[in-house]
Amino acid sequence: MNQTPMTREGHARLQVELNRLKKVDRVKNIQDIAEARAHGDLSENAEYHAAKEKQSFIEGRIKELEAKLSSAIVVSSAHQDRERVTFGATVSLRNGSTGEEKVYTIVGQEEVDLKRGRISVASPVGKALVGRKVGETIQIRVPAGEVAYEVCHIAYKE
Repeated sequence: MNQTPMTREGHARLQVELNRLKKVDRVKNIQDIAEARAHGDLSENAEYHAAKEKQSFIEGRIKELEAKLSSAIVVSSAHQDRERVTFGATVSLRNGSTGEEKVYTIVGQEEVDLKRGRISVASPVGKALVGRKVGETIQIRVPAGEVAYEVCHIAYKE
């Protein structure tokens, strides 16, 4: 079985979602199905069909989360070399040509959220950053060509 690296925060977020699905959403959905069933003819009962469809979604998501959590390895950044970019690092980069700054946190595939600046350790940018120190320049290929970024700051939670 492939093991997936994950931050403690990402693991906890998936665990919270799984618990909510099992203890709240699933219970409410069972009640919704029973209530819709009580309305009579199931063949033309839109509420019943909607509740059954939601049940399918909930059960599928539970299985998906259980699989992700069972293959997860929580990687702690507590003992990492804080001078270099490693898994869990938050990195500030400066574009060499425009001076624009970007901040990325290196996370596992299951935690990627580009809006929040969370990129996969396996992504091209993540791979280019791992092992770098403050002051180093990296070349990253983007659709518009190659861009040089300077590593300005490295920080770790925990």
